[in-house]
Amino acid sequence: MKRLSYLTMFLFASVLAVAQQFSSVPGQGRSMVVSKLGIVSTPQFLASQAGAHVLEEGGNAVDAAIAANAVMGVVQPYVNGIGGDLFAIYYEAKTGKLYGLNSSGWSPKALTIDYLKSKGVTEMNPIGVETVDVPGAVAGWDALRSRFGSLPFSQLLAPAIYYAQDGFPLAERNARYWIAKSLFGQPGYKETYDIWTTAPKPGDLFRNPALANSLRQIAAHGRDAFYNGPMTETMVKFLDAQGGAHTLEDFRDFQPEWVAPVSTTYRGWTVYELPPNGQGIAALTMLNIMEHFPMAQYGHNSVDALHVMIEAKKLAYADMYKYVGDPRFTPIPVHEMISKQLADKSAKLIDMSKASCQVVPAEIAAELNKHGNSTIYLSVIDKDGNIVSLIQSNYAGYGTGLVAPGLGFSFQNRGLSFKLAPGLPNSLAGHKRPLHTIIPAFMQKGDLHIGFGIMGGWNQAQAHAQFVSNIVDFGMNVQAALEQPRFTKDSFDGCDVSMEETIPPDVRAGLAGRGHQIRLLEPFSFAVGQGAAVVRDAGRQVNFAAGDPRSDGAAIPQEPGTE
Repeated sequence: MKRLSYLTMFLFASVLAVAQQFSSVPGQGRSMVVSKLGIVSTPQFLASQAGAHVLEEGGNAVDAAIAANAVMGVVQPYVNGIGGDLFAIYYEAKTGKLYGLNSSGWSPKALTIDYLKSKGVTEMNPIGVETVDVPGAVAGWDALRSRFGSLPFSQLLAPAIYYAQDGFPLAERNARYWIAKSLFGQPGYKETYDIWTTAPKPGDLFRNPALANSLRQIAAHGRDAFYNGPMTETMVKFLDAQGGAHTLEDFRDFQPEWVAPVSTTYRGWTVYELPPNGQGIAALTMLNIMEHFPMAQYGHNSVDALHVMIEAKKLAYADMYKYVGDPRFTPIPVHEMISKQLADKSAKLIDMSKASCQVVPAEIAAELNKHGNSTIYLSVIDKDGNIVSLIQSNYAGYGTGLVAPGLGFSFQNRGLSFKLAPGLPNSLAGHKRPLHTIIPAFMQKGDLHIGFGIMGGWNQAQAHAQFVSNIVDFGMNVQAALEQPRFTKDSFDGCDVSMEETIPPDVRAGLAGRGHQIRLLEPFSFAVGQGAAVVRDAGRQVNFAAGDPRSDGAAIPQEPGTE
């Protein structure tokens, strides 16, 4: 009888924990979207609707993710598009397996440190043609669709083609971030994106028929349209005219890579990121360090909790920046970096009474403020519980802002991440992938499976750790976890840190008293990233989703009776 009592208490506690996981919290601005069918969450409602419609047409999570991503490239070209790269994690519900896709492009084969020196280039121009790697997004779509999708490109790209050809009215944040005056001198930029006589405002119509035509070619001919066809010839000819080293072979030979996600545990949850060349292991390292501290006891966004996370960020990013590059060129100690043993040593370096202004290891230079923070993240779950966690980016805003004639999209500047000093993990070399900022993520415990991500350059790993802590340490649901005020630190050295002004003044004062140099951001700031999340409760066969109020986005469910 006593044993039965213990079992009853255990089961009650388990049910209570699940119930709390999905309860709203005080101050939560939106409710989660809940459905037995699929849900699509992106930073722009038109993209979410397009993905949901593909689910209604019989598509699965992968099909919907591709459709939504294609629309994102039309409606938010200032952060993503087919001129950029792509990473994804796919959770297959029937097997419980996770699959990682790295579709980050490589540098031109001829583009080496010595090649640039011969041209008199000792430092990369942030919008120069030397920063244009072969874009990986379309190859990523093809790899996902070929392995796990069910619908043809012609069906998946139809919504994006419609919005590019017929136009769409700008949403509020569209209008706010659309124009980049610093790119007006870049060939093709102004005539493609600045189509108005005055600054754009919400409701103004934007059309991009050239991009519609490019998408039609991909819809008809698949990846070959981009990497081995007339469009390829146009891109290479254009990049060559700008002084690039790109060849037809650089595009034709590029292939994405299926990779096994790496993981750590955090207070009973398993959290997954993709392995290098991305920064995802920094999120895992942060969580390992944070696990040494009683975060729940400290209280959410308290002085102690934020101090621990900010200091853990510095330690984790220092190691990431020293060791991470393209593993095809340099061995990377991934297992050591995300080990509990290293975290135990790193946690002992945190002084709870004061901030550390020195980066460990000390030789890392603080020179990354110039790097991009413009990306899109989306997550999709279908009626069967399959989940896609996908991130895609041009790197810094429009990337280079270079637009080839008749193609309608700008080329990324991801190559800016390379170092021009030889002998480092991230040194420039031909057909090498640079250290990447964009990272999708996934976490699970028991019946709960969560696909999540938060964009924003070097903000991403630290934002992931904050999101996970909100759920695990403080019992928030995914919507509340996304809405909470966040901090971000773009630099790798120093005591500077930025945070949304909705973090209470007394907390900020306490942090300043420990030596943190705080820069205030507006509430729901773009600087701390825009996120999304979907959840599968396998026990109840119910799906949940969340959208970030920092974006124009929404989580939109599939309509019933259409699958």
